[in-house]
Amino acid sequence: MRIGVPKETAPGEKRVATVPDVVAKLIKLGFSVAVESGAGDAANFADDTYRAAGAEVLGSAAELWATSDIVFKVRPPSAEEVGLLREGGMLIGFVWPAQNPELMQQLAAKKATVLAIDCLPRQLSRAQKMDALTSMAGVSGYRAVVEAANAFGRFFNGQVTAAGKIPPAKVFIAGAGVAGLAAIGTAANLGAIVRANDTRAEVADQVVSLGGEFVKVDYEEEGSGGGGYAKVMSEGFQAAQRAMYAQQAKECDIIITTALIPGKPAPRLITAEMVASMKPGSVIVDMAAEQGGNCELTVPGEAVVRHGVTIVGYTDLASRLAKQSSTLYSNNLLRLTEDLCKTKDGVVNVNFEDDAIRGLTVLKEGAVTWPAPPPKLPAAPPKPKAVVAAPAAKGHGHGAAEPMSGKTLAIVFALGAVAFLLVGHYAPASFLAHFTVFVLACFVGYMVVWNVTPSLHTPLMSVTNAISSIIAIGALVQVAPPLTASGAADRPNALILGLAVVALVLTAVNMFGGFAVTRRMLAMFRK
Repeated sequence: MRIGVPKETAPGEKRVATVPDVVAKLIKLGFSVAVESGAGDAANFADDTYRAAGAEVLGSAAELWATSDIVFKVRPPSAEEVGLLREGGMLIGFVWPAQNPELMQQLAAKKATVLAIDCLPRQLSRAQKMDALTSMAGVSGYRAVVEAANAFGRFFNGQVTAAGKIPPAKVFIAGAGVAGLAAIGTAANLGAIVRANDTRAEVADQVVSLGGEFVKVDYEEEGSGGGGYAKVMSEGFQAAQRAMYAQQAKECDIIITTALIPGKPAPRLITAEMVASMKPGSVIVDMAAEQGGNCELTVPGEAVVRHGVTIVGYTDLASRLAKQSSTLYSNNLLRLTEDLCKTKDGVVNVNFEDDAIRGLTVLKEGAVTWPAPPPKLPAAPPKPKAVVAAPAAKGHGHGAAEPMSGKTLAIVFALGAVAFLLVGHYAPASFLAHFTVFVLACFVGYMVVWNVTPSLHTPLMSVTNAISSIIAIGALVQVAPPLTASGAADRPNALILGLAVVALVLTAVNMFGGFAVTRRMLAMFRK
């Protein structure tokens, strides 16, 4: 089967659905690949790079659509492109079936099989490799901060110079999904003071881990929705949220909004009054502009100035980093193709038994299969049964969890004292000296190690193992014994010599391994 990659026709779109590196991998799966001439020019992928990867470069879109069994696209196809699609062909790309019912009818009339990458069931962990929404959101979040920095009048990081002190910029991120987290990390790396809010309480730790501060709404309500999205919140929560946003608008220099709910217009988070309350020269980047915008004054596709505040409403943030976006997107489509063609013979199999493929398929041979039924998620592991400690039996000195009684402890010490007395009475004096040192070493070692924080036990034991390898000295004495008074060495027998050599080898491993493990563990705590 042939995969065709046409040039995107949407105004301002610079991305391409497949890059040369992925073309070579598609050919290994058994497909032939055709690319429309100039399809990758805006993303800095020349026609010659596609030819070098093994793709055929065609001069016209009509020829490419007519000869391709499968078409890879980024944006939903236009009516003209649908007319070029061959009867019964396959289309893979962004489709947005809920927002484009007419497009769905046109594709159904072509008896097409359509896999909408935006319909991927994102709650499936194994589907993450195909998640183009996440890939594009990460790029958009990064680019949003770049656009904000371009429109902002000063540095993000604070500086003290001979010309004066420059305070750090204060950035507020509304929504901590994939795009929001990417924006938080980028702004924090630029040195700004970053604050963020999300209706999902579980993302608070992620915000902090990226260098931001999580701003909580003074209203208790859980905001997690299905598939990793947020849900529509109650009126009470929204009122408390608006009050918090109004406060942040007065304090912050830059606001980046990312709030979107699937199938619904973008929620209004920033009102005209909030914009008017911001400091002159402040910036708002509305990443939800394509769905109406989170700011009341956003103009989709444009950057406008209202009340001295620059409001950026670009709808092509991912396309503004076309090379990076195209590379990530083409990798997502490659992983999807691998699942469609597990036999690697260049023939796809739209298997509805696969929940990921079923969720993506919105049309199969002209029949509408969207929306897909909820995927079968694995059952949660059973909760372990609570273990109830058995009560101590009467007549015994102690139960399973009780400390040793005084009587038992006295007996143990008495037996130990008798054992030491017998050793001291019958053992040779040389053995007794070594035995005393051994007992004291065990006691001191136990007390030292046991009073250290458990998280440091491994590096501590590694070091003590290396330092305590005094065994090497004893082994060396056996291998090369000192000279006697007559000048001759008292050579040990073969067994002792063999044991000494083995001891030297093991001790060397213990010493060097101890220091190596310690060094690697300490390196984990360095940036």
